[in-house]
Amino acid sequence: MKEREQLKQILVERSILKGDFTLVSGKKSTYYINGKMTTLHSRGLYLAASLLLDKLREVKYDAFAGPVIGADPVIGALLALAAERGMEKEGLLIRKEAKGHGTQKKVEGNLRAGMKVIILEDVVTTGGSLLQAADAIVEGGGEIAGIHVLVDREEGAAENIRRAGYEFSALFQVSELL
Repeated sequence: MKEREQLKQILVERSILKGDFTLVSGKKSTYYINGKMTTLHSRGLYLAASLLLDKLREVKYDAFAGPVIGADPVIGALLALAAERGMEKEGLLIRKEAKGHGTQKKVEGNLRAGMKVIILEDVVTTGGSLLQAADAIVEGGGEIAGIHVLVDREEGAAENIRRAGYEFSALFQVSELL
């Protein structure tokens, strides 16, 4: 079985929950996608990172970044795989709010002016949190080289992100998984 099909199977088995849910947007849904159930599984995380890294082969970028929690495991795996493939990349974690102590940064990691950054997330609905993450990178002097997710719920994220001027892609559309 090809890697993409293996990841699809893991997502369906581990991350798709059926029932009545309220999403971050406040919308009601009969399903919930908990991407962390896949990205906190050894094979699921490996496959996600491998497929994303392959997808980014033609993109010029310096770092991986994403909102904390959802992107954390993926960024760690991408960094490890990149090193294994002889690539030197940075990882950046984006907080919802700047911390109130220490460096008081919203973006953790070695963000430098002009750095080209790939924004990542496990699941996206409308794209709001990814656009906030992109804003944090741009405010820190970085440039967005693209926004990539494992699963797009197909509820406006692609359009909103492209309207903001960013390239967007998803490994899977939710319609492939339901």
